[in-house]
Amino acid sequence: MANVGLLFVGAVLFLNGIMLLGKVDARSAAVFNLFIGALQVLTPTYLIFTSGGDPHKILTASGLYLFGFTYLYVGIGLLMGLDTTGVGYYSLFVAVAALGYSYANFRLLHDYAFGAIWLYWSFLWFLFFLLLGLKMETLTTYVGSVTAIEGWVTGVIPAGLLLSGYWRPEHNQAIGIALGIFAVVVFTALWPVTKPPGSVTRGASRAGGTTAAGAH
Repeated sequence: MANVGLLFVGAVLFLNGIMLLGKVDARSAAVFNLFIGALQVLTPTYLIFTSGGDPHKILTASGLYLFGFTYLYVGIGLLMGLDTTGVGYYSLFVAVAALGYSYANFRLLHDYAFGAIWLYWSFLWFLFFLLLGLKMETLTTYVGSVTAIEGWVTGVIPAGLLLSGYWRPEHNQAIGIALGIFAVVVFTALWPVTKPPGSVTRGASRAGGTTAAGAH
């Protein structure tokens, strides 16, 4: 069930990344955010209730709430035209919490692949904090590009491999290393390509900031 949820997390990240790049209307993207937000709240609730008290299963499921509440917050904010500051600072909370989940995956669960994926999510949600909380508008293209890429790398592709049985435990460490190398190379290379001329400015307009909110 969690793997199905991961697939659609990839879908919403891709959609929101494309929205940030100006290819999708914000209000139409809001509806999909609400769908995925609801899914990401119901799924961990079910997993926790059926975990039999297994602390590792509860730990794994609990992290899904971070994203479920993000998508619900974003979807409602887009539809109602709310200021994005609240979502931005909540994203900072998620970014910090994701570091803890990454550590837990590396040290407690020995899941190096998802340890790396949680680092991806921590980085992305920190970018959302900069864009939405601190109103750094000039990051919009960079954040949109990173969001769309992470939709595939941390959501769709891992979910597809897990659902089809091709995600092998013996390859876990190698996948984690490959993900780390990919992130450093691709996200570093994206910066000069997407960075507009001039310095980062604050004070995003209400409309621009609201559109950016769909990047979760």
